[in-house]
Amino acid sequence: MSLTLYHYLSLGAVLFFIGVFGVLTRRNILSILMSVELMFNAANLNLVAFNRYLHPGPLLGQGLVLFTIAVAAAEIVVGLALLLAIYRKRDTVYVENFNLLKG
Repeated sequence: MSLTLYHYLSLGAVLFFIGVFGVLTRRNILSILMSVELMFNAANLNLVAFNRYLHPGPLLGQGLVLFTIAVAAAEIVVGLALLLAIYRKRDTVYVENFNLLKG
């Protein structure tokens, strides 16, 4: 049995919806950031799969995936820096206790 585009897209969809479920149900901000990274990885898997099956010659999909990995790394660094600053101020990492923007 060979893997087809449908198999990769199904796996990407499952990973993406696991990430969405994690974002919507978790209370800890670290778990939410990990769920967002899982959604990024699902999108990267879809990009590579489309590149492999639609345009097998050039490596455009892999280049775009490397770019999105770099963007995701920058996003997680900024998110963890904000989390550390909020934790030092509020002593909590739970989302429902973040009321910094309330007037």
